[in-house]
Amino acid sequence: MGGTIRFLKNIAGLWLVQECRRDFARRGQEFDYPTLTQLASEAPAFRTLADAGHSSFLLPGDLPQKISEFARATGQPAPETPGHFIRCCLESLALTYRDKLSTLESILNRRYDVLHIVGGGGKNALLSQMTADAIGRPVVVGPYEATAMGNVLVQAMATNEVRDVTHLRRIVADSFELVTFQPASGADWDAAASRYQAFRA
Repeated sequence: MGGTIRFLKNIAGLWLVQECRRDFARRGQEFDYPTLTQLASEAPAFRTLADAGHSSFLLPGDLPQKISEFARATGQPAPETPGHFIRCCLESLALTYRDKLSTLESILNRRYDVLHIVGGGGKNALLSQMTADAIGRPVVVGPYEATAMGNVLVQAMATNEVRDVTHLRRIVADSFELVTFQPASGADWDAAASRYQAFRA
């Protein structure tokens, strides 16, 4: 669009949390997403990490069992509670974002000072804060309905009601309340990132 190039790297995202929730429900444990996030926030940090893009996690079904198997294979304690599993998913996703951001910056030979998260996944404040902590930079979240909004605005640009991409971005920024998450100390995240990279070596 607008003569630009879009780099794209697919990441499992909150699919991991959705699959865990589905498996918990199948076993008679019904949780809504706010409850799962609360349980994750109360679970110990960096107890179990996983490669979010591991091939065994890409197909639906039995994700908690697959995470447990990955943990045992990498010499980590297997998660024991729903909070353990969801914390593992969220921390592993934050580390994946850190890894992919580093790769992008290496390819382009430039540093980005802010990471933007759009779409429904931004509603998970714990993941957004973890991501800010993991990358050591602010994370700006919103809009949540990015796909629908982008569709409407690109159509408006095609009819010359929106002048260009810069105008489009300003409309979005002026139309939604964006939330910024500031990073906290990253020492623990640096150590976790080293563990994460070792799993993927």
